[in-house]
Amino acid sequence: ATSFLFTEYQYVGVFMIAFAILIFVFLGSVEGFSTKGQACTYDQQKMCKPALATAAFSTVSFLLGAITSVLSGFLGMKIATYANARTTLEARKSVGKVERNIPEDDPRNPAVIADNVGDNVGDIAGMGSDLFGSYAESSCAALVVASISSFGINHEFTSMLYPLLISSIGILVCLITTLFATDIFEVKAVKEIEPSLKKQLIISTVLMTVGIAIVSWIGLPSSFTIYNFGAQKVVKNWQLFLCVAVGLWAGLIIGFVTEYYTSNAYSPVQDVADSCRTGAATNVIFGLALGYKSVIIPIFAIAVSIFVSFSFAAMYGIAVAALGMLSTIATGLAIDAYGPISDNAGGIAEMAGMSHRIRERTDALDAAGNTTAAIGKGFAIGSAALVSLALFGAFVSRAGITTVDVLTPKVFIGLIVGAMLPYWFSAMTMKSVGSAALKMVEEVRRQFNTIPGLMEGTTKPDYATCVKISTDASIKEMIPPGALVMLTPLIVGIFFGVETLSGVLAGSLVSGVQIAISASNTGGAWDNAKKYIEAGASEHARTLGPKGSEPHKAAVIGDTIGDPLKDTSGPSLNILIKLMAVESLVFAPFFATHGGLLFKIF
Repeated sequence: ATSFLFTEYQYVGVFMIAFAILIFVFLGSVEGFSTKGQACTYDQQKMCKPALATAAFSTVSFLLGAITSVLSGFLGMKIATYANARTTLEARKSVGKVERNIPEDDPRNPAVIADNVGDNVGDIAGMGSDLFGSYAESSCAALVVASISSFGINHEFTSMLYPLLISSIGILVCLITTLFATDIFEVKAVKEIEPSLKKQLIISTVLMTVGIAIVSWIGLPSSFTIYNFGAQKVVKNWQLFLCVAVGLWAGLIIGFVTEYYTSNAYSPVQDVADSCRTGAATNVIFGLALGYKSVIIPIFAIAVSIFVSFSFAAMYGIAVAALGMLSTIATGLAIDAYGPISDNAGGIAEMAGMSHRIRERTDALDAAGNTTAAIGKGFAIGSAALVSLALFGAFVSRAGITTVDVLTPKVFIGLIVGAMLPYWFSAMTMKSVGSAALKMVEEVRRQFNTIPGLMEGTTKPDYATCVKISTDASIKEMIPPGALVMLTPLIVGIFFGVETLSGVLAGSLVSGVQIAISASNTGGAWDNAKKYIEAGASEHARTLGPKGSEPHKAAVIGDTIGDPLKDTSGPSLNILIKLMAVESLVFAPFFATHGGLLFKIF
């Protein structure tokens, strides 16, 4: 896992340097690399720092953000790899999928180490960096709007730091919440695992509501003004508290709806499992239908939180609502990492030849963890929608746009192209997974055919080659989708201008969120439908099993299709909608000054 990340970070380092230079050149050129002070946005009578200083500060900020994002992913991965082995050992006390008909995670399978590495770097390092990004971006969106509101104009430092105070309280709340699982309500039986994890979310949300109320009362004046598309809107401190609270509780609703649609304790996943009786095709149809249906309530929750927060405090309200949703992120990340850690613990038990009872215990943990991982992804997608909208508001403010009129051709063409981008991006990421998997399967089969004694277990497989295949493929395959995300705002902003770019951002946000929720939940449901059949915990499940039965084979096919949906395409769409918005915000002054070249010519 470490070697994978170091290889990836070498490529990321080259990109960081290249993009830092681009930021400095583009932002410095807004005023011709001027070293003279310029009129402040919030007060034209006052002078602020020159364009060159803005470019320098932005470049340093970019590098700082990149380094901390890399660090958060790396630390998450390190913690996970230690937790994998510890979980396997604790399971002794209490609490390339299938090839040649040998069990999953069998040490004779050369791809088994690559599978474990993938869990660590994908579900933990990747998810950690993604949610870190959401947190940082929602904080920045709130601070951008606050700087041109009364907080910034009057230099009210405590009020200006309100978004960071929410984050700080969130860390304390999550530390206290952890004690409830580890010391107060200890898990004694398998059936208590999932409820215990769900209690973590409820407890952290209730405690956080109290924390936000205290911070809003102490840290904010009773009345203040918030920048609202060229005007200043009067807001009360209790209204800002409600903006954060509505985001926080919307996150909990999204989490529980996600759990309902992906846990095998409820009828949606059981229906998907039952559809396996008639083969893989009906399993796929039922799974896709479940994913589409699971979008409805989360979208209503996001819509209500947007309406309430915008009504009270304009775009600043949406930014702090996103922060509210993310404020319990430490708990969210912990329960999200629970699944891959338990999964790898089972893999280690299998590879180490430990007793089947240990594998049963780790499988029980993994089944609960699968659902909680889906809850974590639900939080990530919901918060990404709010973060992107907040960043969109900051972009519009910074680019000097007062209205975004969908009926104008400039905006509408952007809207329809933006709505297409998530499909293009998803096609790239899914095909990447498929082509990498094909190479992996070919290598596994080559080793079984050419290494004497491998099938008998007398010689070890070449794990390193499989890890190298996944490392090389992931880095090579991430370039085209990465380029799509990074180049779209630059091309649209330079050639078509800020109005068309605002349409692209709105379109990608609206379609991206729906696809992300659907893909994530479909994949999670297929995975848990397979586990439901394997566990055989109910009379209904036993009629579909055991392992190797025709319904089980159909469920395995669904699970295999679902992996790229829930682990690649779904979660990575968060990055598409957030990154395009934040990049547009950074380059907004350049696009406003020099953009729209095609419309200027014609």
